[in-house]
Amino acid sequence: MATTHVNARVQKHRDALRRSGLRPVQIWVPDTRRPDFAEECRRQSRLVAQADMADTDMQQFMDDALADLDGWTE
Repeated sequence: MATTHVNARVQKHRDALRRSGLRPVQIWVPDTRRPDFAEECRRQSRLVAQADMADTDMQQFMDDALADLDGWTE
């Protein structure tokens, strides 16, 4: 059957990748196709913006850290 051939080919490829020192990793990412995805992005962005405005100490820390890096070279 064609499916068996495809499965064997995929397994062979995966085995070769493992022999070369790689391993499979499954990564779950947000589903951008969901109808509520854009609104959830906006909601989270608003929360981050509000937190940025409320935490002036963090902003000062980031500005100071950036100033320390200004002119720094390796």
